[in-house]
Amino acid sequence: MTGSTVRPPAYQQLADDLRADITSGRLQPGERLPPEPELCVKIGVSRSTVREALRLLASQHLIVTTRGVTGGSFVAHPDAGQLAEGLSTGFALLAHSAGVGLADLLELRRALEVPAAGLAAVRRTEAHLVELRGTLFDPALDDFDTMLTAHAAFHRVLAKATGNPLFELVGRPLYQASYGEEVVADLPEGYWARIDADHRDLLDHLTARDAEAATRAAAEHLDYIALTATVVR
Repeated sequence: MTGSTVRPPAYQQLADDLRADITSGRLQPGERLPPEPELCVKIGVSRSTVREALRLLASQHLIVTTRGVTGGSFVAHPDAGQLAEGLSTGFALLAHSAGVGLADLLELRRALEVPAAGLAAVRRTEAHLVELRGTLFDPALDDFDTMLTAHAAFHRVLAKATGNPLFELVGRPLYQASYGEEVVADLPEGYWARIDADHRDLLDHLTARDAEAATRAAAEHLDYIALTATVVR
């Protein structure tokens, strides 16, 4: 019928309603959702519909379901790593589209990483420094995949060291999408030695809590990556 709208499945509608309660703060992290029988009566749906809605919310890392006498479904505590999974698909699709290229990703990295480096220098903990040291690699010994993974890990930890989980949330999928096959296949000689040196330089500035030097080093690091990407394209 012209102009008619298709109603979403009942489980989708219930999941949308519960998601709205969670994202609006009406349901707080750790809070228990009403039991399945109560939801069935309140919403007027079958138990299988309720369970399907809860499974959907669990797959989106919004709730955690436990079994047993004290079990039930509880609002999940936000975790940047898990929440970033939802952004990763969007980043990947955009990164492989005609409208978004490496220059766009590097522009976003600059907008995030340069101020993040300064914040991290001020707010980092000893635990963050330990994590950052653990991501360092040896360009003379490590293989390409190891160095690429370590590079992304360094910047994820740097984002975490800002103490602002939003940097980490946006950064995780961004670093996964920053390199395309057309770029990594033809990197210039000495590229990874320079990346390693930049990471160590940044780590030194964070250790010294020198926000100005860390910000400058982050900008120079991205300048080099952008210049290299322009040369090899």
